[in-house]
Amino acid sequence: MSLIEPPAATGALPVDIATMRANVAQVLPPEVTPTDRATLETLTEMLRGHMQLLIPEIEQAAAELPADDVPRYCALVSVGEARMKLNARPGRLPYDAVAYVRRLGRSLLALCDHYETLTGARMCLACDQPIRPGEATRPYGQASPSGGASFSGRIHGHCANAVRIR
Repeated sequence: MSLIEPPAATGALPVDIATMRANVAQVLPPEVTPTDRATLETLTEMLRGHMQLLIPEIEQAAAELPADDVPRYCALVSVGEARMKLNARPGRLPYDAVAYVRRLGRSLLALCDHYETLTGARMCLACDQPIRPGEATRPYGQASPSGGASFSGRIHGHCANAVRIR
């Protein structure tokens, strides 16, 4: 299990970014989002719990940066958006629950990115495991299946030739 330890002074639970990202992968992209109500409720509560764990960690990391720091500002904006999504509830129609869990998933991914940026944690984009100091890595970029977004980062050297089956 890949855990990123928070500072010991916080006394908070460890933040497991890889698990958070794996749970989001159950609702994003749209073709993998489940439609049965029980599964959606379970995933919704799981994503909400992850967000509630991650928000204070991001706020604490942001508080250590200067007030005019751009990554700090962006992270706090994302936290505000996440709080609004946590306060919202899905409508009554079945599609509303699907749309809501997907909104939570996108928000959680943004929070994970901000957490990694503010804390210096780096995750391999191929295997979702932490990249430790001194490990061999390679640059990596990928376009999303929807064609509208892309992400880039680093992957472990040994992940470069690995096949990932979804």
